[in-house]
Amino acid sequence: MSDDVDRLPHTGAFVPGPADPPGATDPDDGGRPPRRRRRGVLLMAPLTLLAAAGAGAAILLHDKDGPAPGAAATRTATTTVTRTDLVQTQRVDGTLGYDGHYTVAGSGRAIVTWLPDVGTTLVRGDRAYAVGGVDVPLFYGGTPLYRELSVGVPDGPDVRVLKRNLKKLGHGDQLADDEHYSSGTADAVRDWQEDLGHEETGTVSPGDALVEPGPVRVTETRGIIGAPAEGELLALSGTERVVTVAMPVAQQQLARKGAAVHVWLPGGTTTSGKVTDVGTVADAPETDGRQGSTADRDDATRNATIAVRVSLTRPKDVGSLDGAPVSVDFTSDRRENVLAVPIPALLALAEGGYAVETPQGRLVRVRLGAFAQGKVEVSGDGVTEGMQVKVPRA
Repeated sequence: MSDDVDRLPHTGAFVPGPADPPGATDPDDGGRPPRRRRRGVLLMAPLTLLAAAGAGAAILLHDKDGPAPGAAATRTATTTVTRTDLVQTQRVDGTLGYDGHYTVAGSGRAIVTWLPDVGTTLVRGDRAYAVGGVDVPLFYGGTPLYRELSVGVPDGPDVRVLKRNLKKLGHGDQLADDEHYSSGTADAVRDWQEDLGHEETGTVSPGDALVEPGPVRVTETRGIIGAPAEGELLALSGTERVVTVAMPVAQQQLARKGAAVHVWLPGGTTTSGKVTDVGTVADAPETDGRQGSTADRDDATRNATIAVRVSLTRPKDVGSLDGAPVSVDFTSDRRENVLAVPIPALLALAEGGYAVETPQGRLVRVRLGAFAQGKVEVSGDGVTEGMQVKVPRA
């Protein structure tokens, strides 16, 4: 085998192996070995291989029977036929950011006296903002404090949110996890108010605490210190690092909840992630509102996308990047427990089809399967795990 065999680039497409041509035989079945040619002539591989390995790939043929020239033999190495899993992927663009988006609105004429800096992370009990010189802490929960709470108020989910947060902050260790505002709840509230330096009333009013689902990150300050606390004061996000992908509807089968993915970051580094949410509503590109042609409508349908969210396995890998463009590799096919060789080990035969060459110079015909990770799936009589075959020396 000549050392001039070009390396075949890989595109991740799945290509069935070409059929053996009529009359071809395998050297192990007693028939005539496949023909190879000595003098190097570059010929284009059949379209099935090119589709998998990339347009423009070429394989070296030899024009006479006999061993390859000695100079070429010294520039080859050997590799092993291995049993492995081949994973084919398709790459889709995405955006790195933070999970969740929330807006904090003021609720009165009191003056804004403090706002956090952009990029600040707030956890339970932290000061979220201040109005009239009074700090408003962050609580976790799914129901805001929407009414005045005191002994005798009807039970409700807002009471449960209040009691859980008081207990987590060290006030009212004996509070029951229920929706009833008891005298014990009022005592815990007074203890909390004392800790904050507020008047100890035992009553909680709307706006005394900001309720969000969990820790938050300040993405924008919209209020103005010294102005009334009206309108939007803050824009927040969650703290979990996520990648959002606008997946073309035609490829939505790639996004399976719980599936592992690889994320390519700016600079060429990678990290791993997992699909945590797959949207169900398609988003079509915006139009100017006029009735378009059938072709325009067809284009909009083809360009429709669904939102796919990917959580990162190692969030520290992305550092402080926010809003950065990334790419995500989704698994399109997986071939498990197959025999494979590096793509450069393939030889195109003069009579058609492909082979690998043993260190002794014997050609063994192979059928091709999946291309992935720089390897190709091979099968055929005489192809065994652990078999040594030639490859061009790097």
